[in-house]
Amino acid sequence: MDEKPPRNLRAMLSEAKDASELMVDLAYAALFFGDLAVAEEVVELDERLDGLVHEMREVCILAARSPHDAEQMSSVLHVISAMEQIGNAAVDVAHIVTHRLGIPADLVADLAAAEEVSHRVRVRENSELAGRALADAELPVEVGMRVVAIRRGKEWIIDPDGDEVMVPDDILILRGPAEGISELRTLAGAPEWRPPTVEEDPTITDLDRAVDVLVEMKNISEVGVGLAYSALLFYDQSLAAEVSHLEDRLDEMRERLELWVLRAAAERIDPSPLRGLLHLGSSSEEIGDAARQMVWLVEQNEEVHPVLGLALGDTDEVIARVPVRSGSQLDGSTLREAKIELETGLYVLAIRRAGRYVYRPRGHVRLEADDELIATGPDEGRDRLAELAGYRVLEDDDTGEIELVPTSDTR
Repeated sequence: MDEKPPRNLRAMLSEAKDASELMVDLAYAALFFGDLAVAEEVVELDERLDGLVHEMREVCILAARSPHDAEQMSSVLHVISAMEQIGNAAVDVAHIVTHRLGIPADLVADLAAAEEVSHRVRVRENSELAGRALADAELPVEVGMRVVAIRRGKEWIIDPDGDEVMVPDDILILRGPAEGISELRTLAGAPEWRPPTVEEDPTITDLDRAVDVLVEMKNISEVGVGLAYSALLFYDQSLAAEVSHLEDRLDEMRERLELWVLRAAAERIDPSPLRGLLHLGSSSEEIGDAARQMVWLVEQNEEVHPVLGLALGDTDEVIARVPVRSGSQLDGSTLREAKIELETGLYVLAIRRAGRYVYRPRGHVRLEADDELIATGPDEGRDRLAELAGYRVLEDDDTGEIELVPTSDTR
């Protein structure tokens, strides 16, 4: 029997990164919509990720023909383990739905206020999306949301490419700012959707505090992963230090969460619906731990195998690092005024200003000349972000390296 030739490590790393992040997206979508089918899909994706992880480890071992090779490959194995950890945490989130652990209505409502939300919509016949390719629809630019998966009957299309044509009854799973949901549903021919709400109560309870902390933990853990990949790609010590700081915050927040949940449980006749809160807090911290594991390589000045940088550049989501040029459209604008997510489909993970990072910047933050934006999202949004910042992108056809060239006409 002929041995199966090993797959390309660069391609497998890209696939594993996309799969692990998609699992997190789908897990939170399952939680938000109470969708058992989506939660079960996360578990199935975990089997796919496990297979990739096993195969990548085999390739790394086969490729280590010398002590130097082994040292470089150890960095790849390190990142592979972190990707596996992210996938495992996503499965834990999905188990809240599959095992019916219970989530208070307050949390489901507050998830709608998260930095980026997952949304699900069915494409109606004769809608503007039916029969159009994803690339033609330009949803990341039009509504600021990107399609992370399509469910077509019983089939799932994971990480669909731009050539994928949307057909009636496709279920789109998207991610992006909540502001884009209304226009998205109009394009899909879907009825108006209102996020779940709970009655306002002026009394702040321990459960309220726990839910607020949990939403913040979700945001921080996801941003931490994005910054960790950025730190690896750019081999940036200060970004790595920021990821470690975020992980420390997650540890502290989990301790507070546990205290408030236990207090809330003492006031309830049936505390079982609170189990999901503790489970979700543990999963968010686990994602943060995985992010910190990745940046350990940078913090310790370990040699990183070149395949990691190549693989991160091959993924469905790019990491863009763009400075703000004086006189550009972004110079002097707040993030809310700039509408970067709606304009480009890219999500701003952090801003580097005077040697320090402002992570997960809010809409009121005003951009200044020489600020450096770290953003992630679809490749097609990078050129538009550079244009807003006063640059145009030049890409070397042979090496794939990116160069930013100042535009002649600024604002």
